[in-house]
Amino acid sequence: MNFPNNETLMAHLQQATRLTNAGQLQQATALIQRALQGKPVAQTAARSADFTDGALFEGQCYEVDKEEIESNHGPSKRAKKSATNREHAADEAVTPPWSGAFAGESASELTKVGLGGVSKQWRDTLSGLKVKQPSPALPEGATFNNATFANAAGSRDYKLYVPSSYQGQALPLVVMLHGCTQNPDDFAAGTGMNLLAEKTPCLVLYPAQRGSANHSRCWNWFKPSDQRRDAGEPAIIADMTRQIIKEYRLDKQRVYVAGLSAGGAMATTLAQLYPELYAAVGVHSGLPYGVAQDMPSALAAMQGSASPLAGLNQSRSRAVNGEKIPAIIFHGDQDSTVHPSNGERVAAQYLAGAALSPSKTQPQQRTGKVAKGRSYTCTVHSHSNGKSLLELWSIHGGAHAWAGGDSAGSYTDPKGPNASREMLRFFLAHPKNAS
Repeated sequence: MNFPNNETLMAHLQQATRLTNAGQLQQATALIQRALQGKPVAQTAARSADFTDGALFEGQCYEVDKEEIESNHGPSKRAKKSATNREHAADEAVTPPWSGAFAGESASELTKVGLGGVSKQWRDTLSGLKVKQPSPALPEGATFNNATFANAAGSRDYKLYVPSSYQGQALPLVVMLHGCTQNPDDFAAGTGMNLLAEKTPCLVLYPAQRGSANHSRCWNWFKPSDQRRDAGEPAIIADMTRQIIKEYRLDKQRVYVAGLSAGGAMATTLAQLYPELYAAVGVHSGLPYGVAQDMPSALAAMQGSASPLAGLNQSRSRAVNGEKIPAIIFHGDQDSTVHPSNGERVAAQYLAGAALSPSKTQPQQRTGKVAKGRSYTCTVHSHSNGKSLLELWSIHGGAHAWAGGDSAGSYTDPKGPNASREMLRFFLAHPKNAS
């Protein structure tokens, strides 16, 4: 795929944003598709709309009705969202399709106006993305409660799973970061991590992104303000982690972070910025730390571009610390939302942080197949003492979905190897400061 340059892509995004704000979603979809294919894009009459940084995530939002579009009328009074209800509007707003992994629950609205002009890749991305709202049954004595954490950087809600066997002992903690459009309940149901935590046992923390912080409830992994230590979302999640450790007297040597898609990108951001806090990281269908600084570079990185537009330069994409942070990485080799090459880039970043060059190591590779499911290849890099440092799982035929997940949640692939089980196995084998 030939990507337009930074200036051209930004101009196309501006024009598509104006079309979206004007309610012309089908035209916006066609425009961005042509832009991604490197085709010239005609100017539109929607120039009068303002474009500001972050316009894809905030602003006045409307519920799009097919009848209104066909009659060429503007949004009805019923559909308008008042500025005072902006946070709720952000949760329900139509998400522009060019945002790839940012496509959200409102994909059904895009389907309503027709996707005939959209490529198969975008139809696959936009179809079936409505988040499910499961109500999982809890084992007797276990809890899965809501709470809110706040610090100087801001506040976020979260849910915390406490297994029935917890009696104040120093258990491990796993922090799970959901993907775009998801929430803690959905992510817990899809990954099945609570079921594993009940057996292990350990506590599981699910921070929740807010619609007011990101239009599609994506973690803002691509913003410079959320890529720094002690600032933005990393600071909120890290301090939230510390509070849970202190409140429940958990084992500080066994604290881990994992995530899917945008959550995977934020998980690796946290591991890079807070190596003293997290003992290991799990990245599923995510991206390396620092590969994007804005929406155009995020889009380019997601599509697999290694051009300067994707932000893949030495100053931003190298590991930011010298600690040997163990990492387990999963990526479907048919992922059309976040290009599979990003899994290899995440792995390279951690190998660089451990002073291990792929060309100087002899990784071991094994293959397998899930019964009546997908095959996979697992590449393992180890220390000189034989202890594994990194595992990279390539899921053959896998798309943008949590491998081995439960269909009760969104973005899951029940046919894949069980990523949750493998992550937890890897985590517990890598406590902090282990030799």
